[in-house]
Order: sequence, then structure tokens, then C-alpha cells
Amino acid sequence: MDLGLADRTVLVTGGSSGVGLATVRALLDEGALVATCGRDADRLARAAAGLGAGSDRLLTGLCDVRDAEAVRRFTDRAAAHFGGLDGLVNNAGQSRMKNFADSSADDWRDELELKFAGVLNPLHAGIEHLRASAVASVVNVNAVLAKQPEPRLITTSAARAGILNLSKSLSQELAADGIRVNSVCLGLIDTGQWTRRHAASGSALPYEQWQAALAAERGIALGRLGRADEVAYAVVSLLSPRASYITGTGIDVCGGVGRSIL
Repeated sequence: MDLGLADRTVLVTGGSSGVGLATVRALLDEGALVATCGRDADRLARAAAGLGAGSDRLLTGLCDVRDAEAVRRFTDRAAAHFGGLDGLVNNAGQSRMKNFADSSADDWRDELELKFAGVLNPLHAGIEHLRASAVASVVNVNAVLAKQPEPRLITTSAARAGILNLSKSLSQELAADGIRVNSVCLGLIDTGQWTRRHAASGSALPYEQWQAALAAERGIALGRLGRADEVAYAVVSLLSPRASYITGTGIDVCGGVGRSIL
């Protein structure tokens, strides 16, 4: 199926690895024009080289989503380079493994700043460009923690819930501007953080067996961790003009893990 993304411009934050990189690749495969940013110059350069796209289809730049002015400069550069902006994927973020007792005031402040700046700064920077598009769409990459909090991830769970609430509010407010806003909520995805945790665990199990045991412990119905490309499929589908009647929703990409029916 043609998703209607050919020659549409999409900006993806945090596109140098993991879900962000898989999303950039999926968009390029659909014929989209993609701008992506990250904080690590070497990783960003390696990612761009691996994608094999020319500057006529891929634009990269160093940017920390917490720096509103840097985000604005990169967004304006992308819109000027490609002649507009049709989609925005707010992907930058990470998890903080701490419970309440271990979380300092700085932990709470840093986590809330990262999660909210990661949505608000790109949206503020891109809003006028998106309003000028006939097919504008925003996808916020979130986590099932937003609906199923974990005490060992207390700051991240709280911040994720706030972003899910914010996404719903934005979908209502921006509908009049023709901008759709949706969320993709991740479960456990097999990215570099899990291979690092496996190495740090000292487990004698090979990674595949360790991953399966982890999936069983976390109650993942499909018995494995997800892949970044499986998340990217959901993100790209929501960006597509074919999803033109979908806004204010959240798609869980989590292998069937769930303690909530909402």
C-alpha cells in the first residue's frame, strides 16, 4: 500500500539510533524527505552513512531538544531545505531506573524537563510550518508506562503520563489547524540499552534466552522484546495521510503486555 508520504517532509528528533533511526529509515523507504537530529555527532554521522540517502532526501544536524533556540534553528533549516514541513516525530528521550526513595529533586526536574521539552520545543518550532501543510501530523513516541506505571521507574512513569495527557489536549486544540496528534506507546524494545543491561547483569544466559526470560518476567504475551522497526511501522502509519481521520489516540506497541484495558 502506498502510504502517501512520497516527497512529504518529516522531522524526527533523536534519529541517530534505536526507534528514531528505524523511523527515519522507514520514512525514506516510503519516499519521504527526512530531517533528523541528535546530540552525538559521531553517532549521527554513522547513522546517516548507513542510510545511504543524499542531501536531497536526508538532512541531519546536532541538536539537544532541551535547547529551544537550537531546535528552532534546525526546524527552520529543515523547512527551508525541503520547502516545508508535513510531519513531526517527537522521539528523543530515555528511561530513568529509580524508585521514589532514590529519586532526588534534580532527578524529577531533569526527567520532566527532558520529556516535556522533547515535545514542546519541536512543536513550538514547527507549528507554523505544520499549519501550512495540508497533511500535517505529529506523533509523540511515548511508553506504556504512561498508563501502567512502575515504581522502579517512578519519574519516567509520571513524565510519560503527563506527555500522554498533553498529546490528547494538543489533538483537540490543533485539530482546527488541520494538525493531527497521536501517540505510539512502547513496551520493551530491543535496542542498545537492553544489550548493555544484559552485559552488566553478569548473566550466564545467552542474550536471546535472557531476553525471553525478561519477557516472561514482565508478562509480555508474545514472549520477546519488540524491534525498533516494529515501532517505526506504527509511527509511519500514523504520519500517513491515509490515517487522516485518526487523532488523539495512542497505539501500544508492546507485545501484549498489559494490566490496563484503556
